[in-house]
This record gives sequence, C-alpha cells and structure tokens, in this order.
Amino acid sequence: MSDDSRAAVHKSFWVIGAFALVWNGLGSVNYLIQVTAESLDAYRAVEQAIIADRPAWATGAFAVGVFGGTVGAVLLLLGKSVAFHVFIVSLIGVVVFTVHTLSLGLDFGIGEMVVIVAMPTVVGLLFAWYAKYAEGKGWVS
Repeated sequence: MSDDSRAAVHKSFWVIGAFALVWNGLGSVNYLIQVTAESLDAYRAVEQAIIADRPAWATGAFAVGVFGGTVGAVLLLLGKSVAFHVFIVSLIGVVVFTVHTLSLGLDFGIGEMVVIVAMPTVVGLLFAWYAKYAEGKGWVS
C-alpha cells in the first residue's frame, strides 16, 4: 500500500483498529489469567463454573478467539487484507467457545448473557465485517 493511499484512510479506521487491538488484547490477558489455577478465586461463581471443568477443545477455541483477534487487529492496523480472514478464524473460535458455555446449562442473568455470551460474538462479527469494509474502501490491501 502506498503512502498516498494510506493518507486517504478515514480516522475511524484508526479508532476501530485501536479498539480491536485493545478489546482482543484484554481478551488475551483474560485468557492468560484464566489458565492460572490460583486466579480462579477472583471470579464470580458463574465464571468459575465456566472455567473450572472446561475441556481442552473449548480452552483452545477461547485461545483462537482472543489471540486470533489480537493478530487480526494488528494486521488491520498494518493495512493487510488478510486481517479479514484472521478475524473470521477468531470469530469461529469465539462461536465454538460460546456454544460450549451455553451448553453448560448455567443460570445466566441478563447482564451475564450480554457480557459473556452475546457481546464477544457480536463484536467479533463486527471486526470481521469492518476488515472487509476497509478492504472494499481500499484502506487495506
């Protein structure tokens, strides 16, 4: 991508790209905290139930979701069109992890449904959409 076309990038690109990096970076930190057994006491009961007996495939999906999203955000900010595909892989990880979480049959309150279940999926979908949108605008190549 040339410097001339980079100048045409809308300011929202940088804001959304930075938000994607912070969002997924915090998710990556959350993952690293959760795989440390002694940190489990700091979580609420419903979160402890999700973490405690999580199978390896669900933990892997969680890792793909957050670390993939972080890589996707970096690629987006670097102007690489492959960011879209990385965000899609990340979204698949988020969906697999979310399906596992819902299959636990826990009694989620409305706030937990929004924060633990709906928000990560919707935000992941929006990041993938925005990467494709940015590609269509010529902001990434």
